[in-house]
Amino acid sequence: MTSSGTSTLSTSDLAGARVGVVGLGRTGLAVVDVLTALGAQVTVLDARESAVDEARAAHPGLAEAVSGDDDAVAEAATSSDLRLLVVSPGVPATGPVLTGAAAAGLETWSEIELAWRLQQARDRETGRTVPWIAVTGTDGKTTTVGMLSAILTAAGLNAPAVGNIGVPTISVVAEGRADALTVELSSFQLHTTRTLSPLAAACLNLAPDHLDWHGGYEAYGADKARIYEHAQRAAVYNVADPATQAMVDGADVVEGCYAVGFTLGVPALGQVGVVEDIFVDRAMHADRFRAGLELATLEDLAHLAPGGEADRLPAHVAADALAASALAMAHDAVAADPAAVREGLRTFRPGAHRLVTVGSADGVTWVDDSKATNPHSAQAALTSLPEGTGVWIAGGDDKGADFHELVRAVRPALRGVVVIGRDEGPLLAALADEAPDVPLTRVPDGTSQAVIDGAVEVAAAMAQDGDTVMLAPACASWDQFTSYGERGDMFAAAVARRTAGERG
Repeated sequence: MTSSGTSTLSTSDLAGARVGVVGLGRTGLAVVDVLTALGAQVTVLDARESAVDEARAAHPGLAEAVSGDDDAVAEAATSSDLRLLVVSPGVPATGPVLTGAAAAGLETWSEIELAWRLQQARDRETGRTVPWIAVTGTDGKTTTVGMLSAILTAAGLNAPAVGNIGVPTISVVAEGRADALTVELSSFQLHTTRTLSPLAAACLNLAPDHLDWHGGYEAYGADKARIYEHAQRAAVYNVADPATQAMVDGADVVEGCYAVGFTLGVPALGQVGVVEDIFVDRAMHADRFRAGLELATLEDLAHLAPGGEADRLPAHVAADALAASALAMAHDAVAADPAAVREGLRTFRPGAHRLVTVGSADGVTWVDDSKATNPHSAQAALTSLPEGTGVWIAGGDDKGADFHELVRAVRPALRGVVVIGRDEGPLLAALADEAPDVPLTRVPDGTSQAVIDGAVEVAAAMAQDGDTVMLAPACASWDQFTSYGERGDMFAAAVARRTAGERG
């Protein structure tokens, strides 16, 4: 049995079984905790010797601990008598670990697959079903999952946001306190997930990203499409993105599952959309054939718009809210109390590094959108700026992306560009081709702090009264920072130092 099939192996079979865990970040360590509790004989494998030592110290009874590069980890995994391999999302699809496991017939699961199977076992034991509502997409996942969690909470449920958002799903399942889970899933996680059957699922959009990890756009899209497999009640897609509807059309869903579109336009039957600034459901409520059901208004999202003005709400934020509303209506608790949609959206607050204003001085607004780690998300942020008022800080690990379409789309918004990062070539080429008249400065490589400080200084010199300086890198952070969070934190701190000096 390989990762391409669906096995009958259950969590009850893991007691005494040899199981390998590849990758010992926060999620990997949580997996080790649960597998140990289930009685498995656990082998841990990671490139970092320090991570292996930490796992060994926390679990003295580990069967084996291996550190080394990807080839060494792959050899250790496939040459042992492991029955199962649970892999970190960071293990690339085309790398030696997963390709070697497939060649050896070694079954591989994601943490999500393990968590789902554990959830099913717990549900059978307790007689209580804890549904999952799952969200993927190139962009908007975290915002949508946060909104969804807020709506379900407003309906009286304990419905934490878990998964790629940063909270290991396996830990929350093991605790057993949730009424429902709102699960953010990356393409990495979906690649080795096979039996997940969510109550409702959505792919918000699809644009090139992580192509180096997947080996190409087609493979990336195929992994995203897994979100819809076995969906029970609603398969939610983006009307403006035909690729997501094609995923729904091709999915093997549970009989009776609805296809539900979300749109910024007036909704047709089977859709959730907007009519005169009102969110209207014509898909999930009982009287949908005769009339729409009001769920919320754009004014309920005004706190997410620049200056608290609903008419300035970025389109992608409204789209995320529509998707969250459609997903939430699939749950009986929200269907019985649709007012929870409005209350949840009103109380939702975005996480850090997602279009957060971190400073304002001398008429210039500074915005941290460090979470914009691909061209699609950067485009959504920058196109919301008035013409010629944006100073864009961009660059980093490009993940094999092309930037021409992005630069072409955001060119009208730009006053200037500040380029950081080590993969500068593709971005500079796109700027030269699509925006040759826009002033550009390249910040030299250096320490993380020096790079950010330099970018802030250059951007401040470019910006004029009424402008916005936006860190929307369109790239991952791994070339010069430990995470997009560190990149955003350093940016916010540098802006705070500068704006404090200007006020003084």
